[in-house]
Amino acid sequence: MSKITVAIDGYSSCGKSTLAKALAQKLNYNYIDTGAMYRAVTIYCLRNKIITPNGVDLLKLKNSLNDIEVSFKYNHVSKSSEVFLNGEHVDKEIRSMEVANHVSIIASIKEVREKMVTLQREMGKYKGVIMDGRDIGSFVFPNAELKLFMTADNAVRTQRRLDELSSKGEYYTFEDVRHNLEKRDNDDTTRKENPLIQAKDAIVLDNTDLTKEDQLEFVIKLIDDLLLTKDEFNQVSKKIS
Repeated sequence: MSKITVAIDGYSSCGKSTLAKALAQKLNYNYIDTGAMYRAVTIYCLRNKIITPNGVDLLKLKNSLNDIEVSFKYNHVSKSSEVFLNGEHVDKEIRSMEVANHVSIIASIKEVREKMVTLQREMGKYKGVIMDGRDIGSFVFPNAELKLFMTADNAVRTQRRLDELSSKGEYYTFEDVRHNLEKRDNDDTTRKENPLIQAKDAIVLDNTDLTKEDQLEFVIKLIDDLLLTKDEFNQVSKKIS
């Protein structure tokens, strides 16, 4: 059976990663969390004082890019891909509020995006991949067979993020988290380099009132229909040739 590329874009805390992981497990596809890649670069910048009280030291960051290696390894126990920074497992650290407060500015830097996009295209060049982020369908894989754009009510998104942080022992107020999400939305949609936009051919998935099971069922049906059509086309093409 043919394999396709599934591009999932959308706002923060809309459940992109949750859906993408479930799809990857269901279809036996590779899952790439591109947001995690930018978060890993952000950790490097925080550790190496590239992010300062006065902003980002752009020259130091550009000179450090060759020293930043971001990769994924599949964990057979958790059945998920985990992100590594220069060989160090940083899957938990990248989800902190400190990283969340700085990742958008790092992700807006042209040289950082160029390096990450090159890696992402290399990871997905053989298809059979589920990739989520901000510019996957609009820029990284504009020819992806299925593009989704995920969104949800701001209050619902805020509560989801608050619950995620609380489960990891990080406690913030509802307003703190809401402000962080709003700032990231603004940064992501207004940045110069590959801003967050809805691709013209993307299917909007508003999951405000949907369960995880509802979302998975909806997207699996879309993929099944696409694969069926693609395989039928390939069979006809073979007969003609």
